[in-house]
Amino acid sequence: MLQAQAKPDYRYDPRLRPWFAEATVQPSTVLTRPYVFFTTREVGLTMAQRSVDGGAVIGLDVSVNDLASETQDLRMTPGTEIVVVDDQGNVVAYPDPQRAIVHEGQGVRLSRVAELGAPSLARLYADLPKGNQPQPYQVDGQTWYGIRVQLTTLAGHDLHVLIAVPGHELLVGARKVLFEQLLWTVALMAVLLVLGGVLGRRIGRPLRLLREQVQGLASFDFSREVGVHSRVSEVRELSRVLSRMSGTIRHFQAITLALSRERDLERMLDGVLSHLVEAAGGDAGGVYLYDAEQALLRLAASCRGEHYPSELAVDESARQHLAATVTQALSLHERSLAVVLNDRSQALLGILVLQMGEEQAQERVGEAFRRFVEELSGVAAVAIETRQLVEAQQRLLDAMIKLLADAIDAKSPYTGGHCERVPQLAQMLLDQAVAADSGPFASFSMTEAERYEFRVAAWLHDCGKVTSPEYVVDKATKLETLYNRIHEVRMRFEVLWRDAELAYWQGLASGVDQQVLKAALQRSQAELQDDFAFVAQANIGGEFMQDTDIQRLQVIGKRRWLRHFDNRLGISRDEAERLVGVPQPELPTEEPLLADRPEHCVPWGTRTPPVVKDDPRNIWGFDMHLPGHASNYGELYNLSIRRGTLTDEERFKINEHIVQTIIMLSALPLPRQLKRVPDIAGNHHEKMNGSGYPRRLDGQDLGIAERVMAIADIFEALTAADRPYKPPKTLSESVKILVAMAREGHVDGQLLQLFLSSGVYRQYAERFLRTEQIDEVDVTYWLAQIQERSAARPVN
Repeated sequence: MLQAQAKPDYRYDPRLRPWFAEATVQPSTVLTRPYVFFTTREVGLTMAQRSVDGGAVIGLDVSVNDLASETQDLRMTPGTEIVVVDDQGNVVAYPDPQRAIVHEGQGVRLSRVAELGAPSLARLYADLPKGNQPQPYQVDGQTWYGIRVQLTTLAGHDLHVLIAVPGHELLVGARKVLFEQLLWTVALMAVLLVLGGVLGRRIGRPLRLLREQVQGLASFDFSREVGVHSRVSEVRELSRVLSRMSGTIRHFQAITLALSRERDLERMLDGVLSHLVEAAGGDAGGVYLYDAEQALLRLAASCRGEHYPSELAVDESARQHLAATVTQALSLHERSLAVVLNDRSQALLGILVLQMGEEQAQERVGEAFRRFVEELSGVAAVAIETRQLVEAQQRLLDAMIKLLADAIDAKSPYTGGHCERVPQLAQMLLDQAVAADSGPFASFSMTEAERYEFRVAAWLHDCGKVTSPEYVVDKATKLETLYNRIHEVRMRFEVLWRDAELAYWQGLASGVDQQVLKAALQRSQAELQDDFAFVAQANIGGEFMQDTDIQRLQVIGKRRWLRHFDNRLGISRDEAERLVGVPQPELPTEEPLLADRPEHCVPWGTRTPPVVKDDPRNIWGFDMHLPGHASNYGELYNLSIRRGTLTDEERFKINEHIVQTIIMLSALPLPRQLKRVPDIAGNHHEKMNGSGYPRRLDGQDLGIAERVMAIADIFEALTAADRPYKPPKTLSESVKILVAMAREGHVDGQLLQLFLSSGVYRQYAERFLRTEQIDEVDVTYWLAQIQERSAARPVN
């Protein structure tokens, strides 16, 4: 029930209507022609349908106005024309109800399409076929889009809907929609651009960072870590790959540095191996070097290879299977690497082992990786060969240095083991200076290369003694040259003894009183005995010669003896040259008992050493007094030496050993790390006050190493027990002398304090001194003595 109206005077009976009567006899729906409804007085149509059992008829009145209203709602645009027609062209529904009905007299009928006054619908009905797609067509120069759609068959009539839309109105909506969509698109694009910019920066920041890092790699800057965090999986993967590549580059850069810079073979192998294992992602690695004498591979370096055996027995003749043999011996994975190392002559050097895990082997160990490791192994083999050659040459150099030092010590018992003991004592004192964490040596340090340089210099500090005449070095008496000339003097006394006896017998034969002759003989012989004893004692040089002693030598020397033989027979050419210009007396001739003859003076000749400061040959800066002669064998001259046994010429020869040390070492093509060897070895006779030799350097010119050498050289000489010409001094005596030298500015007082306070003097004594030499030393007292008088000097 849609609507109900109460009308008491209502006399309408639908059963009397024509549609009812027609519906009762028709099985299908009945559609009437337009007519005026009885109740509403509206024009419309009636549809009627008989029920299935025929006992009722259902009727539906549809007014033209209702149909017009419905079609009006279906218009898409204001200018849209829409009409529902039957198969006869009658208008069933049209938005304008007045034009849908035609009044003819008292009746009405449905308008025809052509009668609507709508050319667009008339053209659409007349020319366009049915279809589901709108078709464009022209009416009066205007474009229309029309569609003709069949609805259904009603009461035997086929109904069609005709819709005609002006083209410009149809596209107005499209343009509006398009414009709106464009606006939304622009807005959306703006939002997306902003969002994309934000997201792009967030996504692009890791990429930019990666780009900068890769540019750093391209610029050979391998110091920075490569890697970024990103939510993008591809960026994360790229970062991981680049990080691994950067790490690999750094590892191989470190390998290159180790191969080129590391001098020590063991440290070089450790560095190369550890970086190679890390770069390859291996589990462990090792390098075995071949010992040809023992036919063994010895483990020289390992990285996480604690389970590797230290030695592997190998057969060099089966070298083609060596890698497989080592792999099997170490129980390595089949994809682990074992690369044989050969030198440039293809002699076996060893083998490189790179142990890979199952996963790492599958991921990395390919033909390219194997080839790279083999090429790297070739470089490593050359480096190993070079290091072994360098080490062999260094061992040879060290052995030759020690051989030279031992030869100098063996050359003369008067120097004993000096060249061997001084380096050890010097090293002990130097170690204490390096280890000091307070005091004047707190900032002093030495590299391993500087330590080696010092050791070489210490062993070579007296190498110039190979040029020192042995008879001078070993000279124990004043008259000794190549032999002790006291025997020659004694023979002259023997001659005088015989002369005295001859005078006795000659006088007796001449009738002189025997008692007088006897007394004269005894007096003469006693005088000869006393004079010879005095000369012999003077020859020893044990005590300081007084002026009265020298005067007595002069008196004794004036005694005459008779020479009958030519002193120019059986002499060397050099001796003969020294006698040129010396008058030759007739034989027999009287000569003084002790003489300083011209031929005793040996000139320098062409072998004058360049020690004078203004000598143009002196390129080393020597500043020494040069004696007038190379040697002076004068008997009175030598016997008149006030202290010791050496003349000035011989003392110069002794001191000249340091000159020759500097000249010899400076002439060597020493590498850069050994350039100071001549100074360290040659300056140990310099003094802090500048009075030393050979260059008169003072404390400002002397480094710690030279000062250490000076103390070690003196202390060893004082305590040495293998010097025939002097007894060894005790610890306390030696320390007393050293302290006196420090107070006088001869040696470094600060180093001497360290020498005493650190106990180096006692450590050395316990190793090298005799038991009876090791006595108590009041270190506190002597340290105070040094502190009291020695001036503080800066540490160089």
